[in-house]
Amino acid sequence: MENIRLVETLCEKVAEANCRGKEYYKGLISFVMERPGHDRRYAINCDKIKSRLGWRQSYTFEQGLEQTVQWYLNNRDWVESVRPGEYRQWVEKNYGRRN
Repeated sequence: MENIRLVETLCEKVAEANCRGKEYYKGLISFVMERPGHDRRYAINCDKIKSRLGWRQSYTFEQGLEQTVQWYLNNRDWVESVRPGEYRQWVEKNYGRRN
């Protein structure tokens, strides 16, 4: 799934759960310049873990995306608690010295 399609799909999922139309959310998308050396694609090939361990994902990507969006919409208090960025101090304290 290309990056823009992923973002548009997220907009559609949020629109389904809220009163505003998907065009409202798509209008919030802003493009930024690609960082030099930044990977253009993040992908995992699950063939090895499937064949050797018999692992199978519990959800399709679309199902997982929908459940994730729904979790964030259902837990707005948590979202608001992390938006100020105070959690970054905890992360730095607990993980900052690791390489």
